[in-house]
Amino acid sequence: MGNKKAVGLDIGSQTTKVVVLDGNNILASSIVLSGDDTESSAKAAVEKALKEAKLEFDDNLYITATGIGAKSISFSQQQKGITTCLARGVHYLLPSVQLAIDIGAESSTVIKVNERGRLSDYATHDKCASGTGIFLQQMAKLMQMSPEDMSQHSFTAKRRADITNTCAVFAESEVISHVHRVPPTPKEEIIAGLFYGVVSRIMTLCKRVGIKKDVAVVGGVALSKGLVHIFEEEFGFGVLVPETPQIVAAVGAAVISKESIEKGPAV
Repeated sequence: MGNKKAVGLDIGSQTTKVVVLDGNNILASSIVLSGDDTESSAKAAVEKALKEAKLEFDDNLYITATGIGAKSISFSQQQKGITTCLARGVHYLLPSVQLAIDIGAESSTVIKVNERGRLSDYATHDKCASGTGIFLQQMAKLMQMSPEDMSQHSFTAKRRADITNTCAVFAESEVISHVHRVPPTPKEEIIAGLFYGVVSRIMTLCKRVGIKKDVAVVGGVALSKGLVHIFEEEFGFGVLVPETPQIVAAVGAAVISKESIEKGPAV
């Protein structure tokens, strides 16, 4: 079993991520859009990463699946919870981190990581879209700009527009009323208000599990420098963001695969 390759597969509602480990090094990774057929988009993501790693899709892989579609994958050797994989992935990439904020497409999760890289506590917000990536995408469409442009604009805001609703639908009407005011609220102030609304909801989760440095922001939304900046203002210190924040749970799943290979088959 020593020559088996460890693979981590994280199936999210919008994207599917794969990481291939060779020993302690990330050999390859891939991010593909999740399709209606979970199994086939997961297989496509694995094949893409294997191609980059110059490997074949064969019996020489040990695949740990996580995420919302993990249970429907027939070719994985095991499934693990997303919070467990996030903790392991964060610890692998940023060993000093004790608190990680994962903002996914449809939910936000705050996890506490112990010094061994194991999950010690977590809190999740998935009741409403307003603390998530999909909400920010909808707001970008409403503002007629890309998420990257939104991020840039937020840095120029002199103040934050008051957007108090925690429900995505009502927050949208608040944004529309700001746009149509006379004079209209500046776009950058609306964006800063939206970002602050997302951050303040997640800060409640952080306080629930206990804030401990270092803090990391992961998930696709961590690519928004404007949002990360507001987190830093709220914490009062800098936060860490991995180079590819979307693949953290897949990294953790691959680390668990590696450990399973090393343990060998149960006798």
